[in-house]
Amino acid sequence: MKRLIKRFFELLFIICFIMMTVPVYAQVIVNVAGGNFNPVLVAVTDFLSGDDMGPKISSVVAADLERSGLFSPLEKEAFLERITNPDIQPRFNDWQRIGAQGLITGRVTQEMDGRLRVEFRLWDIYGSKQLEGRQFYATQGSWRRVAHIIADAVYQKMTGENGYFDTRIVFVDETGPRNARIKRLAIIDQDGENLHYLSNGEEMILTPRFSPTSQEVTYMAFTDKIPRVYLQQIEGAQRELVGAFPNMTIAPRFSPDGQKIIMSFLQDNGSANIYTMDLRSHTTTRLTSTLAIDTAASYSPNGDRIVFESDRGGRQQIYVMSANGSNQQRISFGDGSYSTPVWSPRGDYIAFTKLSEGQFSIGIMRPDGSGERLLTSGFHNEGPTWAPNGRVIMFFRQNPGQGPKIYTVDVTGRNERQLLTPNDASDPAWSPLLD
Repeated sequence: MKRLIKRFFELLFIICFIMMTVPVYAQVIVNVAGGNFNPVLVAVTDFLSGDDMGPKISSVVAADLERSGLFSPLEKEAFLERITNPDIQPRFNDWQRIGAQGLITGRVTQEMDGRLRVEFRLWDIYGSKQLEGRQFYATQGSWRRVAHIIADAVYQKMTGENGYFDTRIVFVDETGPRNARIKRLAIIDQDGENLHYLSNGEEMILTPRFSPTSQEVTYMAFTDKIPRVYLQQIEGAQRELVGAFPNMTIAPRFSPDGQKIIMSFLQDNGSANIYTMDLRSHTTTRLTSTLAIDTAASYSPNGDRIVFESDRGGRQQIYVMSANGSNQQRISFGDGSYSTPVWSPRGDYIAFTKLSEGQFSIGIMRPDGSGERLLTSGFHNEGPTWAPNGRVIMFFRQNPGQGPKIYTVDVTGRNERQLLTPNDASDPAWSPLLD
């Protein structure tokens, strides 16, 4: 027995000695869902290059990270070390002294065929090690995309979750007087750059939504005063008529596999019911059959359930049902009315618009209706859409006497930002990550 006790203490001593002598590396991990939060301080150096391309790419990386609210890029004037070779370990002590927790370095060179070769490294300052290192090849005109991809890689490495910077937003661009509004289909990068118009303004565009592939959108347009649903390619702007329906068609949206569109048809008696249309056969299937207005349907990520709004109980509330229309259940029970529900890409939340006591709020709840939280409120907030990582929501807001503008807010209610557009903008839809 004494020998066993002696052996136990010998092993305990060895374990303690090992723990004391092995260095402890504290990798920087950002808690994206925390309540009390201080952004992580990162240093983004100018990427080395023979022209201004390197600093341009690194500045977009820094702007993406800052706009997320999770990171705070340090001022370059504070840097104690000048990076002259991104392949060599930095002087970690110098970066610790200015409070940096992460360091991003890089280099841009031009290949013989004219392509750009972009390299970057992410360093954990307190862990004194490299966390990530990659290289990309791109055309001269796609340098901004490369910057977004790098920002996504940094975000993923430091948070453990996918980024959302290499994405685009389709929305309705609005100009003209209120009684003769011109509504054009427009697309823009998530940071407000690279605006393109996909329609000429001769038709009124409503409710654009991305396909799961990011290569096409569906929307409703009034053509010769007849509501039609279209599919439109992003590149080339070719479009296909899904259908011209005798009654109003509301809120078309893709299924997760991209094979169907779900939408509402307004009936002659003033009710609206939800239908799906197979895009190959163009056959429709009716999912709801009430005298109420059932609309704004959105699939769960795996396609087995659908969330929608209905006033069948007297005012707009949120309901869920199986993909075939069965098992319809109400999940919202708070004060006020609920509308425009959208399922998170992660499947953990449903975003919605809520009207209560004269205020429009954007909120989230779990798929069973529990855990309701309002993220932002105002005179008129509407139309939530999710970033592909399910951590940020975009919506549009209209203040008294002003036109609509697009904003983002994260799922904790922090970091509300406006997306700058040249004109008024409404009804945004966030793309998946680009291929």
